[in-house]
Amino acid sequence: MKHPTLYRTAQIGGLSIFYREAGPKDGPTLLLLHGLPSSSRMFGPLLSRLADRYHLIAPDYPGFGHSDWPDPKSFAYTFDHYAEIVNRFTEALGLSRYTLYMQDYGGPVGFRMALAHPDRIEALIVQDAVAHNEGLGVNWKARRAFWADRVANESTLRTNLLSFQATQTRHVGNDPNVDRYDPDLWTDEFAFLSQPRQADIQSDLFYDYRTNVERYPKWQAWMRERQPRLLVIWGRYDLSFDLSEPEAYRRDVPNAQVHVLDAGHFALDTAADQIAALVRDFAAPSR
Repeated sequence: MKHPTLYRTAQIGGLSIFYREAGPKDGPTLLLLHGLPSSSRMFGPLLSRLADRYHLIAPDYPGFGHSDWPDPKSFAYTFDHYAEIVNRFTEALGLSRYTLYMQDYGGPVGFRMALAHPDRIEALIVQDAVAHNEGLGVNWKARRAFWADRVANESTLRTNLLSFQATQTRHVGNDPNVDRYDPDLWTDEFAFLSQPRQADIQSDLFYDYRTNVERYPKWQAWMRERQPRLLVIWGRYDLSFDLSEPEAYRRDVPNAQVHVLDAGHFALDTAADQIAALVRDFAAPSR
């Protein structure tokens, strides 16, 4: 392969941060930020399709994938902390300007990064990541209860978020064509979630998700003011978030490109060719 994917680590603040890298270093950079409970692995389909032209970097957050999993008793699993670490990661790799590709948890990490260093942002690609309160779907009733009273709702939240059924549903959603999905997608992720300390790590991080909802108005105001180049890609069968969310982005950025695909929450599962084509066109150097 002319541009194989490389599997590397960087030391950031005493942590080993694993990342996947592909493509020419002098090409336009795409920084790929993954969701729950995935890792940089979810971007394999893009790395294999876009590495001929683009420089792709996909890190694992602490507590995910092959990065270090520090004890939650001594490490703050918060989105502020993640954004700080990923910002330091980009600096360590010498990434001065890039397009942010944000999926799920990648949204709150990436928006924090964009507001902290707007000069580094070439463009935004949002794939099933929410920045508007109305974009949170029906699953969020139990999750909002958890934010209001963590102790009383911890057990319910862990079932709602981390069970085998929840892990499978995150991928398939209500897609009638279930046979398009490789079951390794959710069995591997459930095995990851079943590892020691994972339930505590994910519970801590999800409790902090309430801070994202509080910041939605700031992210919206930033988009309305800056009018970044924006591509929104959405899976119509995603049950994690409401299907109104793609158009909510267009209200903030009227020139946004919005595409709703026949896919689920992890749209790359079944629509990798379509997404790669959209990204290839969108992320071309500014004309």
